[in-house]
Amino acid sequence: MSAITRDEVAHLARLSRLALDEGELDHFAAQLDQIVGAVARVAEVAAGDIPPSSHAVPLTNVFRPDEVRPCLTPEQALSGAPAVEDDRFRVPRILGEEA
Repeated sequence: MSAITRDEVAHLARLSRLALDEGELDHFAAQLDQIVGAVARVAEVAAGDIPPSSHAVPLTNVFRPDEVRPCLTPEQALSGAPAVEDDRFRVPRILGEEA
């Protein structure tokens, strides 16, 4: 027995403002029924004693220690800029409101 009917697909299509013909209604009803069945099978497998996870293997971040290194002075960094204002790059305003 199909869990998703043609009428339900037609209703979803109307809500989504999609124009589907009769063939598409049958086609999508079958596809949605398969999707609902697959989700139901996954729900059957999930056990209460298994914690939910987002990855199959544990992830660990690899951080490097912060080290102070020599870098460019503000003058060197801004030396090639087409426009500078208050020791910063000057760029065109993209928002019309005041910050």
